[in-house]
Amino acid sequence: MSAEIIPFNPLDKANLGASVAEALLARPAIPLGDLSEFRGAGIYAIYYSGGFAPYAPIARLNVKGAHRMPIYVGKAVPAGSRKGGVLDANPGKVLFKRLCEHADSIRATSNLRIEDFACRHLVVDDIWIPLGESLLIARFSPLWNSLIDGFGNHDPGSGRHAGMRPRWDVLHPGRAWASKCKDRQENASDIKREVLNFLGNIAG
Repeated sequence: MSAEIIPFNPLDKANLGASVAEALLARPAIPLGDLSEFRGAGIYAIYYSGGFAPYAPIARLNVKGAHRMPIYVGKAVPAGSRKGGVLDANPGKVLFKRLCEHADSIRATSNLRIEDFACRHLVVDDIWIPLGESLLIARFSPLWNSLIDGFGNHDPGSGRHAGMRPRWDVLHPGRAWASKCKDRQENASDIKREVLNFLGNIAG
């Protein structure tokens, strides 16, 4: 009995999402700390190539302009879409502002340098943003998406710091709001050991 051959469907949502992801990866990487203002919503990937020792396997893949392994992948959607609003809401500068927030988080730390980070970003129609982000995360398992949580967190606001400090802020202290959160049982050394094991599996 011959095996059934399933025809390729370019309009299948997985294939459409993959085309969005590939379009992002085809864009040039630019310094995260030197973005020019732009409008739109979409997806992005952030790359690290610095000297923080636990991240050496990632940095080796991103030196000399290679940018092969993102350390974080994210999205920025128009405010209305988060609440189930109508499609094609005016996104304003939401993607640019999100990347600037990430740059500020990095600048606030005591052990990372904004000069060691680059990014790719792609303005995308609202409906494809979550799918494109999900496929990129599944493809690369970026460290700050999968093991070191909290990079994308915002200040919870006055009187709302009863939660645990994000692992990202334990490893990269400096954000003022995170210092107000409850201490974790694990310390930076514990997390560094996990990072080394994790990157040994995905980055050689």
